[in-house]
Amino acid sequence: MNAIKKSRKLIEANPATDTAKTLARLVRALESDEKFELGDLYKLDYETFAIAIDVLKEWRLDRYYMGKAKLLDISVQM
Repeated sequence: MNAIKKSRKLIEANPATDTAKTLARLVRALESDEKFELGDLYKLDYETFAIAIDVLKEWRLDRYYMGKAKLLDISVQM
């Protein structure tokens, strides 16, 4: 299971916890370029911290693929 899916399940299962709130803030920050305090990640337990780091990695990879798709689209239009 990928980290984004794990995060969603964690947030859905316990939305009122500090862990879920931190993960949700991280995702909102990634999507909207909001500020996010990196120190908040260190407050997570190790397993959730690892999930958060993997979310960052997957998010970055997805942005790469979106950029690649845009490049392909403009190339086809030319």
